[in-house]
Amino acid sequence: MADFLFFNLSGTIELTAHWRNRETTIDVIERPRAFIVAAVVMDRLYLQSSRVLRAARILMLPAGSVRSAMQDDAGFATAMAEEASVAYRHVAQELKGLKLRSGIERLANWLINQDIFVGSAHAFNMPYEKKVLAARLGLAPEVLSRAFSTLAKYGVRVEGAKVWIGDIDALRKLAFPDPLLDDETI
Repeated sequence: MADFLFFNLSGTIELTAHWRNRETTIDVIERPRAFIVAAVVMDRLYLQSSRVLRAARILMLPAGSVRSAMQDDAGFATAMAEEASVAYRHVAQELKGLKLRSGIERLANWLINQDIFVGSAHAFNMPYEKKVLAARLGLAPEVLSRAFSTLAKYGVRVEGAKVWIGDIDALRKLAFPDPLLDDETI
């Protein structure tokens, strides 16, 4: 049962799910944000596990205290509803991307978004292992490798964890970024 609400203050958190002997990445949280909100609000089982990918500071609030505060404080209840709504919309965008884009398009969009996240330098280190990225994008690791090879003709070069984007405009034409799928502020 959900015993704590978690809030990522800094660092990188991977949310995973397990079934039988399989595991996959559901999401990677790199910004300050609450996670596993629904389980706490509904007093249900956690549907995901989490692990730290990069040094993190996590605030843990007892689930019972969160639910009590929601009953007693309308402002807190509103903030929790907003956190749950942000999480839901993020999942909806991820699901739309998985169902409406090809693997190469998902990777291209991730590269564009990651480039923006690190300051649009068109060169960055991957923030986590390629197997985590593959799972997050809904790809097998070997498919991710082939997708990176395909993106070479769009100016993408990868050496180990280092990524260079040589032609961001060509990558955007392939990726066709869309705010309804990519912008968490909409």
